Amino acid sequence: MPNCIRVIGAPIDLGQDRRGVEMGPAALRVAGLITRIAQLGLSAEDAGNVAVAPARLEDLGNPSVKYLRPIAASCRMQSDWIQQALQAGDFPLVLGGDHSVAIGATAGVSAFFRQRGQSIGLIWLDAHGDCNTPETTPSGNIHGMALACLLGEGPSELTQLNGYSPMVKPENAVLVGVHELDPGEKLLLRRLGLKVFTMRDLDERGLRAVMEEAVAMASNGTAGLVASLDMDFVDALYAPGVGTPVRGGATYREAHLAMEILADSLNLAALQVVEINPVLDERNRTAELAVELILSALGKKIY
Repeated sequence: MPNCIRVIGAPIDLGQDRRGVEMGPAALRVAGLITRIAQLGLSAEDAGNVAVAPARLEDLGNPSVKYLRPIAASCRMQSDWIQQALQAGDFPLVLGGDHSVAIGATAGVSAFFRQRGQSIGLIWLDAHGDCNTPETTPSGNIHGMALACLLGEGPSELTQLNGYSPMVKPENAVLVGVHELDPGEKLLLRRLGLKVFTMRDLDERGLRAVMEEAVAMASNGTAGLVASLDMDFVDALYAPGVGTPVRGGATYREAHLAMEILADSLNLAALQVVEINPVLDERNRTAELAVELILSALGKKIY
């Protein structure tokens, strides 16, 4: 049991083209996140937000890897904050921002355990693969390269964030709930041998079987696992306010079950919740659902 749930906001929107996700951390706080964590009997501390410069003040840079310099700077800061939280015995709960925040947030967990001679696992719950590189990306948006960077594929400013690569071994990383993959992502995922559970797998096998296998793979030989939840993993019917909404995602109950299985594993070392866009939302519905899912991941049970 951690000493405290340390809530860290990472309001970055430079990793994609649609503004609004920078307000995601605020939307989660407005939805009562801190109070509701405390109602579970857990201690919660709001550490505030990692500083991020707005896009209008930053140079786009290379169009194949947009805003690389400021994103790398933010990720280094996020990594430091995460390591400090873990050193204090706290559980890091990171609120995005676009999915590029996962690079720095996961890097911090990886570095903490690496200093102790240990490695981590990663479960990436997302409608998209986020496994493009500057050579394959159709957009140049880093949020679509985040998982690739953690696996050691991409610009060195991100893959070598803490001086080593990969931050997560491919055999301990799992993609769950994928709807769409770009051609270059498919090639990279196959080359790395990453386990990918598409929505067809969830349809055919059921979410319980998929998540239990994902947890087993991410936990095999590791000291803990990181869960990175892009809210577009959930069907747009339930989560309309996301950066890239896609129909056909996980249902309300499937999303809760995924989080409950993570909690049951007793191996969750950190959680990230990203890509909430209040500009596209309906009365903060998506943030309120995200708070419910966070509580399930932290151990809330129906009975």
